[in-house]
Amino acid sequence: MTRVFGQFDVDAVIVDLDGTMVDTLDDFCVALNRMLGDLPAPFGNHRIDRATVARLVGKGSEHLIKMVLAHVNRAQEAINSGASAAVSDALESTWPEHLYPQAWQSYQGHYLAVNGQHATLYPGVQAGLEQLQAAGLKMACLTNKPTAFAVALLKAKGLDGFFEVTFGGDAFERKKPDPLPLLKTCEALHCAPHRTLMIGDSSNDARAARAANCPVLLVTYGYNHGEPVRAVDADAFTDSLQFPASS
Repeated sequence: MTRVFGQFDVDAVIVDLDGTMVDTLDDFCVALNRMLGDLPAPFGNHRIDRATVARLVGKGSEHLIKMVLAHVNRAQEAINSGASAAVSDALESTWPEHLYPQAWQSYQGHYLAVNGQHATLYPGVQAGLEQLQAAGLKMACLTNKPTAFAVALLKAKGLDGFFEVTFGGDAFERKKPDPLPLLKTCEALHCAPHRTLMIGDSSNDARAARAANCPVLLVTYGYNHGEPVRAVDADAFTDSLQFPASS
């Protein structure tokens, strides 16, 4: 039994990746804009910015690509009509399905090439993981990013040695916010869900944790689909993964 972040008595910790440990928005922007450049006009003429990507990430690569295509499709319609284009999940109904196979293949190649090159660790992450490791906690990384990309990113940032297991969005039948990935990760760690702390940055992490009966801690600096993170139902919030030594 180990007490961390002042209030959690747990035996294991599951940590999200994008927006929690590593700021990967610039990696996404580069790969997505290169992907768009590979597509026929008018899609190839558009670019997507960091703020828009921050709203769209968090639900896996498939959803991200569909939403980017939908966003660009709506942006082009706005140009044609003189209207304004908004970013929301409702855009998914407007995405051009015929472009998805080409976009997916292009994105996979471009993201593989840039994975980690434009990403940075958030302050306190290295020290916080060292604290959790020193406390003897079992640790896993659970992300909606494809497993191969997640493993490569952790290695590139020197974080791979902290985790007993790493699972991506393609590891199980369903992704967060479904509780299945958390339950399967708890099984892999041989730890009961109520004794396993989920640390993330978004409502996806919190909803999955609630459904899996895991306590949940959210960082305040992540993405959370562009929404205020403190409005999310979580047990606590933290500005850093490095917790006070007295905890």
